[in-house]
Amino acid sequence: MEEKLLENLELEAEEIIIRGKELKIFKPKRLEDVFQGDPFFEVEKFPFWFKIWEGSIILADYLATLKPPKKILELGAGLGVPSLVASSFGHEVIASDYELLPLKLIELSAKANTLKVKTMVLDWKQPQLYEKFDLIVGAEVIFKTSLFEPLLELFIKFLNEKGEIILAHSSERKRILIPFLYKAQQFFEVLTSIRKLKTEDEVIEIVLNKLLPKKDLIFKT
Repeated sequence: MEEKLLENLELEAEEIIIRGKELKIFKPKRLEDVFQGDPFFEVEKFPFWFKIWEGSIILADYLATLKPPKKILELGAGLGVPSLVASSFGHEVIASDYELLPLKLIELSAKANTLKVKTMVLDWKQPQLYEKFDLIVGAEVIFKTSLFEPLLELFIKFLNEKGEIILAHSSERKRILIPFLYKAQQFFEVLTSIRKLKTEDEVIEIVLNKLLPKKDLIFKT
């Protein structure tokens, strides 16, 4: 169904430049083509992947500074900016999302930019993963307390022993991000830095977190 929708969907390409690399990111031209509900009363169904979030730009910029090749899993990839940028800098990437449609858009963007990015539908509560990663990353992925446990379980099970978790969120999400990070401290050392992104209208503050496994953390096989 999603694949057919993509065939009939009017798209536009937004250009981004990260550390000298220019990429085209394909996305739907109109929100109403992918969502006809009420965003206030149907939050669960709202396609938050519809736009390029500032956190994803900051995350992509960070990944561009890492020495390749890293094996990377992006969670809640949406339009896939971090995955596409990481691939352009020589990393091995899987972009995952709960929905198929944004993954099809990532595939389209990857093809247009001659990049190699694997995609997969991923349910954090029942992750069908069969490998471990050097980096598990996500932008604006902490949004629901009921997903704290599944997410931490996923981190522990599928992160390499010397791997890192990298998360980027708007500072507006602190109310839910802080409780998650507090819980994560049981298993990870949590490092935080604040990045600022200038847009035409404002300066947006992004919280960048790095989670490092504690030495006594027993990784699951």
